[in-house]
Amino acid sequence: MASQAGRRAAFALAAALAFLGGGVGAALTQSNRGGDAASAAPSGTAVAAALTPRPTGLAAATPKPTPTAGAVATPRASPAATPKPTPKPTPKPTPKPVVIPPLSACAIFPATNVWNKRVDGLPVAANSDVMVAAIGIGSSLHPDFSATGYGIPYNVVGSSTPRSTVSFTYASESDRVRYPIPTKPKIEGGSDRHLLMVDTNACKLYELFAAVHTTSGWHAGSGAVWDLRSNRLRPAGWTSADAAGLPILPGLVRYDDVLRGAIKHAIRFTAPVTCNGYIYPARHKAGSGSCATRPPMGLRVRLKKSVDISKYGSQARIVLTALKRYGMILADNGSPWYITGAPSSKWNDDVLHTLGGIKGSDFEVVDTTGFVNG
Repeated sequence: MASQAGRRAAFALAAALAFLGGGVGAALTQSNRGGDAASAAPSGTAVAAALTPRPTGLAAATPKPTPTAGAVATPRASPAATPKPTPKPTPKPTPKPVVIPPLSACAIFPATNVWNKRVDGLPVAANSDVMVAAIGIGSSLHPDFSATGYGIPYNVVGSSTPRSTVSFTYASESDRVRYPIPTKPKIEGGSDRHLLMVDTNACKLYELFAAVHTTSGWHAGSGAVWDLRSNRLRPAGWTSADAAGLPILPGLVRYDDVLRGAIKHAIRFTAPVTCNGYIYPARHKAGSGSCATRPPMGLRVRLKKSVDISKYGSQARIVLTALKRYGMILADNGSPWYITGAPSSKWNDDVLHTLGGIKGSDFEVVDTTGFVNG
């Protein structure tokens, strides 16, 4: 009985194992063939081996989820890029305004220039009487400047002053550069219309003759530029803004000189006739006739030492002292013994008019042989 019950139990176990598949099927077959129960019944080891699943060599596939019909895949939003901060431009430093120094910041030519050399120790020229007579022995000295705006003004400019192109009537003898003409320049009245500009940043002098502003721009008869730190002259035969080819500014009677108590340079003057020639430092002729009887451009004249100037007012006396020490240089055709100055509201015209007490006979021509720059 017990054996039969054991066989039944073994058979049931084998059937279960056969259902699961595996290597115990053979053992069950053996049991069905009526073999010995001892040999047919699987041992505990055999049963354990039968129960251990055999590797199939394939990993069990993970079932994929079945998509829901009609579902639309929601696109994933790309992460927003972090915006880069806009770089701030580096601020440019504000340029400092260019300071334009006063005229006194520049020496008007070196001390060795003939404009700045005294002539009170030079000899009298042999033809002095002839030259004085040709200019006007009885004519009076006249200040061609005043407190009311008469005279040749000048403009103090700088490197920041806009430059202008100027066309010229006498272009071949003009310095064709850009001129620092202010927006509202001061120009001499009358037909000469001299326009003087001093760049005190560069110590350069720009001068124009017959300057006019037209619809086409600036035009002048002639123009010249000087480096105030140099003794260099114009080319021989060249004019300037002045008939003699000389600069104008160095020969002006300026109030700031008088205010300092002394004029330490020669003064520009005119004569009614000049000859067909010029002498140093002039570079250009503007007359006709013989230089034996008419004065040449560049003639140096001084007030005689014997002339008493003590009775004159301060402004007039300073001018007369300069005429004794430095004299005057003939630079243009015009009225006899007219000395040129810059206008200033500080001039005392009543005092200046007393200069008319000086006559042509009070002057003498200086012998300037060998008297040059340097």
